[in-house]
Amino acid sequence: MTTSHAVEPSAGAPLLDLQSLLAAVRRRRRLWGSLALLGLLIGAAVAVLLPPAPTAVTTVLVTHAEDQPNDTGTLIRTDVELLGTTRIAGAALRSLGSSQKPEDFLREYRGTGLTNNLLRIEVTGDSDAKAVARAGALADAFVADHVRRMRRTADAEAQALQDQRDRMRKELAQVNKAIGAESPERDPKASASVESLFARRAELNSRIADFDERAAEARTGTPKVAAGTQIVDDARAVPHSLPRALVTDAVIGLVLGLVLGLAVAAVGAVVADRPVLRREIAAHLGTSVLAELRAGGRRAPAARARLTTTLARTVRGAKGPFALLELGCARTAGVLALGLAGALQAEGPVVVVDGLPGREATKAGRRGGPKVITAASDDPPDAGRRIGAGSVRPGTAWADLPYLGERAVLVVRAGHGSAAWLHTVARQLAERHVEVLGAVLVDPDPRDRTDGTLWNGGLHDGPGRYSGVAVPVAASRPRADRPPVPVPRVPSVPDSDQEVR
Repeated sequence: MTTSHAVEPSAGAPLLDLQSLLAAVRRRRRLWGSLALLGLLIGAAVAVLLPPAPTAVTTVLVTHAEDQPNDTGTLIRTDVELLGTTRIAGAALRSLGSSQKPEDFLREYRGTGLTNNLLRIEVTGDSDAKAVARAGALADAFVADHVRRMRRTADAEAQALQDQRDRMRKELAQVNKAIGAESPERDPKASASVESLFARRAELNSRIADFDERAAEARTGTPKVAAGTQIVDDARAVPHSLPRALVTDAVIGLVLGLVLGLAVAAVGAVVADRPVLRREIAAHLGTSVLAELRAGGRRAPAARARLTTTLARTVRGAKGPFALLELGCARTAGVLALGLAGALQAEGPVVVVDGLPGREATKAGRRGGPKVITAASDDPPDAGRRIGAGSVRPGTAWADLPYLGERAVLVVRAGHGSAAWLHTVARQLAERHVEVLGAVLVDPDPRDRTDGTLWNGGLHDGPGRYSGVAVPVAASRPRADRPPVPVPRVPSVPDSDQEVR
């Protein structure tokens, strides 16, 4: 199939093709698989080499004088912050007889509010016994500090109420003295003043009694707080299971490594812009995908044999040299060239011109097989049919490609070349009038269901002639063991770039 230029992606193509992205990520499974395995090993190593320090835990029931059913946890959060103060840490260390600094001890324990009244304390130590002793001392210090603070608060409140009561008692004594000094019989006009004094005395008596009651209630609440604040779960060591920690850390490392690997593979696929799907490679090269070859497996030799048969049929009916041009699969191209030469050797002398990097065709040649010469040497007079094996990878000497063959089949590894380079290959071959018959896709994505077929159609240039504009269409997948089918003639259409469904 002859094309004049590579097909440009349509203007309506999405900015990010999800199918292509998934295919590119699948092709990089070694990358994200390796990172996932590395994360698994790192997680397992952390569990073995960095085991957690011995830890003890205890639970304290904290009672507050201001407890309310609708409390949002403000009081218990205050208790957690108070637990992390040097005063409580210092009291716990003094009870243990330790010389450690309270500031250092603060980094070795933490408190967590479970409910509005439950406080869990976790403490680490050099051993389980030391961690348990630290947790118990810390819980006792917190309970004692909490009860002491509640008592001080109640005493201060009761003392304030008693001070108010004493001031009112002094005022009551003055009122009683004033009442005793007044005599209604001697001065009838003073009766109104006496009545107001009696009313004031009654009010003062009532308020004094109220202050006494409130002071008593303030002191009464302290025993409830002291009795309610207690350790409900004694300090105990937290059991540590190495197999469980190993499995947990390994799974966490596996997940993190897998996520990181998938992210790196996705970003790399978007940045590199290397086409993987058949339809994309065909569109960028401007030629159809004739067949595909797997990199390995039991069916690889059979597929290579079918492709060799197809290429031999194509070469038999044509004149002039024929070339296989590789991109990312030099060894595969060399094996195909030798296989094609071997299939044609019975019909006459065949010479393989090895222009592959690393002389892959020369390395793969065997005694008794077709003759292999390098591209730098001259053909002998009786060379016979010539089959070239060359490369179109970066650094290619484009002027030598017509020497290898006037017609060529591209052997391209999926995901190897960027979209820009595929355009460059198609343009260079068109400028040097190398007829591209199609492309063989090596190591394609196994889940690729796109077609990758192009056809020559479009503007009518004359009787029986059509322009060489390549238009991608959806068609059935071609088989490698069938000869190329001639393109059917179609009526001219108004727009040659319109996609045909």
